[in-house]
Amino acid sequence: MRGKAAVIVLALVAVLGTAGGYWFGSRNMAAHEPAPAISAAPAAPKLLYYRNPMGLPDTSPVPKKDSMGMDYVAVYEGEAEAAADEGQVKISPDRIQKLGVRSEAVERRAIDRVLRAVGKIEIDERRMHTVAPKFEGWIDRLHVNSTGQPVGRGQPLFDAYSPELVSAQREYAIAMQGVAGMQDAAPDAQASMRALADASLARLKNWDISDEQIQQLRSGKDSRRTLTFRSPIAGVVIEKKAVQGMRFMPGEALYQIADLSSVWIVADVFEQDLAQVKVGQSASVTINAYPERQFTAKVAYIYPTLNAQTRTVPVRLELANPGGLLKPAMYANIDIVGGLQQEQVLTVPASAVIHSGTRQIVLIELGEGRFAPRAVKLGRQGEQYVELLDGVQEGEKVVVSANFLIDAESNLKAALGGFGAPAATPPEATTDSHKGH
Repeated sequence: MRGKAAVIVLALVAVLGTAGGYWFGSRNMAAHEPAPAISAAPAAPKLLYYRNPMGLPDTSPVPKKDSMGMDYVAVYEGEAEAAADEGQVKISPDRIQKLGVRSEAVERRAIDRVLRAVGKIEIDERRMHTVAPKFEGWIDRLHVNSTGQPVGRGQPLFDAYSPELVSAQREYAIAMQGVAGMQDAAPDAQASMRALADASLARLKNWDISDEQIQQLRSGKDSRRTLTFRSPIAGVVIEKKAVQGMRFMPGEALYQIADLSSVWIVADVFEQDLAQVKVGQSASVTINAYPERQFTAKVAYIYPTLNAQTRTVPVRLELANPGGLLKPAMYANIDIVGGLQQEQVLTVPASAVIHSGTRQIVLIELGEGRFAPRAVKLGRQGEQYVELLDGVQEGEKVVVSANFLIDAESNLKAALGGFGAPAATPPEATTDSHKGH
């Protein structure tokens, strides 16, 4: 019995050992089998640092705002360095859209220049008239008695009394009567009387006696006690010295009358711009009193003198004044269209040029959000376009809007390293240097 029991126990031990070995081996193999492959998601670009939004050499390892409240711009690995290594600026497409970047091809075109100046409206000196009697007398009656009053051509201004005038009229009347009564006299006597009449007539005409009054004297009517002075032109009384009852002397100016239907503008043009001004050029004029209206003038004369204090030369323009809207002494803003350059030259919009102080730079669009700064040499400056002498080729695209924002939204300073501008120091380098101390 004992022998059978021992055999049974040994058989159980063998079975259990075999089963345990199989289980242990299966587990060990499962542990060494490779896990099923899982598709890995693309790794996000590594954030390097945050830089100043205005392009200043200031970085931060954490988000922050500048003194104006603008957020610092995140710089990722591979975004700025690759572009800087190639002398380029790289902006993401969404940033380009948000910034409103617009480009334009470099083309050949004729450019013109608009010269701006400030002037003052003045009376046309050729349209001013002075009323001054040529004899001594007294003002008997005033017909126009206020400054600024409009008058028509031939309108009575005042009546003047003069003993000399009365005497001259009587002499002429007597001479004419003598000529008529000496029809049968000797030819020499008739000639003498005719010469006396002609001398009296010339004296009256020299005193501006009207033909109507002279005709009255010829017809035998009595001489008039007063002489009526009339306006020589249609215009406005700008100065009046005549007073009722006053005595005047020969040559004394009693009225000044100006025709304001056409006026002058005298503008001051700087010395360096004088070569752009030519007689006959047109100009656009705006007046502060009428900002919604625009007047057209022409350059009529360039004065031969220069103001040593302001380094300017007076330039005279002429323009019509319908309705008398333009008043003397008004200030005027003048845009003189400079000589049109007929030849076709390489140009870019003036807004595409970034002035750094020592040089001029444009941003060339390379595509796929890449831009390259390039130094250029400028020529003549037009109203909207500027001539390019060197730096770009015809057909290349330059950024014409948001170029300053690109300067702020990218590490343009790093891209300009090739032009001698120092690149900003990353925060890691700053941290290491601090650790070294």
